[in-house]
Amino acid sequence: MVGLPARGKSYITKKISRYLNWLQHDTRIFNVGERRRVVAGGPSRLSTPANQTSSSRTDLDFRPGTRPASLNSILQRKPHLSPPTFGAKILVNGHALNQGSAHDILPPPAIDMEHAVQPELGVITFHVPRVQPDERRSALALQVNTQHTRLPEPLEQTANFFDPENTQAAKIREQVAQETLDELLDYILEQGGSVGIFDATNSTLKRRKMIMKRIRERAGPELGVLFLESLCVDENLLESNMRLKLSGPDYKDQDPVTALADFKKRVFLYEKSYVPLGEYEERNNMPYVQMIDVGRKVVSHRIQGFLSAQTVYYLLNFNLAPRQIWITRHGESLDNVNGKIGGDSDLSPKGHAYAKGLTRFIQHERRAWDIRQEDKARLTHFPPRAGDTTPPNPDYSCHGARSGEHPHENFCVWTSMLKRSISTAQYFDEEDFEVKQMRMLDELNAGTMEGMTYEEIKTKYSAEYELRKRNKMSYRYPGAGGESYLDIINRLRAVIVEVERMTDHVLLVGHRSVARVLLAYFKGLKREDVADLDVPLGMLYMLEPKPYGVEFKAYRYNAESDWFDLVPNYELRRAISHNN
Repeated sequence: MVGLPARGKSYITKKISRYLNWLQHDTRIFNVGERRRVVAGGPSRLSTPANQTSSSRTDLDFRPGTRPASLNSILQRKPHLSPPTFGAKILVNGHALNQGSAHDILPPPAIDMEHAVQPELGVITFHVPRVQPDERRSALALQVNTQHTRLPEPLEQTANFFDPENTQAAKIREQVAQETLDELLDYILEQGGSVGIFDATNSTLKRRKMIMKRIRERAGPELGVLFLESLCVDENLLESNMRLKLSGPDYKDQDPVTALADFKKRVFLYEKSYVPLGEYEERNNMPYVQMIDVGRKVVSHRIQGFLSAQTVYYLLNFNLAPRQIWITRHGESLDNVNGKIGGDSDLSPKGHAYAKGLTRFIQHERRAWDIRQEDKARLTHFPPRAGDTTPPNPDYSCHGARSGEHPHENFCVWTSMLKRSISTAQYFDEEDFEVKQMRMLDELNAGTMEGMTYEEIKTKYSAEYELRKRNKMSYRYPGAGGESYLDIINRLRAVIVEVERMTDHVLLVGHRSVARVLLAYFKGLKREDVADLDVPLGMLYMLEPKPYGVEFKAYRYNAESDWFDLVPNYELRRAISHNN
């Protein structure tokens, strides 16, 4: 990645990582900022407050070298320990900082260090390894003495930390960048990874030359490298991105006006040495992409290779428009009642009741959304005011809405070409909803086993039954048209890209395999979880894209009240039965 702060780099990297992992290309993000916060002693997402659980998050915890979340790991996740916040003499690679230079790197200590009681004073050694070709490490060593005086607050990093003339801070940042890059190369060269995303500003030509030199030293000329630069020229979008930064780890809980001023100073200091992609890369035939205003305009140069081409195609098709994405299975069908898989039966009476309730609930939620967005639009302030809680991402979409205005999005309802899916959407008024059928949303085709029960398959095709049980993800049903979950991912790729491109709300009325694959994409699940995901009939899932992830809610249909009940803190999990 390349770009000044607040240009949406982390937002873009997370979406690319989620998409490529969903396509079964092992991808990880390596974020230099997270490691920099640890080394300099500031707050970091490497630590999670004890009172923050996975259910309160809107996305995965993207730490350096992050992997897609496993369902089991989500359920077993434990709070991380907070980083050290000790009052101490600071050593960098064993050398004390020059007198006065500490104030250029870190804010003043919360206690008077000169008059502290010596026996109680600890020493914090921030050991930033100098990487040698034959000595590669995968993590920074953070050594802390057991005797210490704890500071009331962690050490923070003001804009001065990012001044290119601050040589001590620049040295720390460069060493941290090199170590993070080596971790990325370890992942690609030694751990079987397909794509590593180096998430940092990389805004100087010197830094980018260092990156290429190190990659070629360790990986040779065969490893493909694509530079992706994010630029923001729209003032409202840029101000919005900066507003979002104020809730991030560097400025959380600080006065927004003071924090915004400091952050703008940081950006100004980066601009001193900023060199955009272009002339040097073109002279040296280096592939790159420039993304302006997070997708409004995309410039590409010498894109080569399948993964690079897939990435650019994806970048051309997403936007920041606030909207909701709803996913559900069809209502109960007659084949569901009889325990048969596949087929093309119509809805049961319960299925029709579900379809009617779904229509009323979606109409209600659409009206509620419009009211919320209009309220947010009226409260939007640029620049933010002290104590401001306005939304971090204003309506920035092809509707061309101006500040303070809220465009009323269309609402699309997409079904498969099968009767049970089409019938579930039959009660939507096509004057108010754009209803469309598409074969890409059809259920996984069971080939010669269409219309059979799992017990019948186990008896008649015992060998095939065992093969599928061992690897549901790649197992393809025999016979004409038989499919696997990998086939479903392949045909849903166009659906995902279209959902990312559009600015309208959308309800996808699909089937079990389709719902599993769609939810796996939006929630960034690991491949081993996809084929066994529990998505029962009667569940409705809502996903709302956010700047730092996806807000997720689940609703369960209540036949007695004929309404949908919100399920608090709902977590996706594996189904108990492996047959389904």
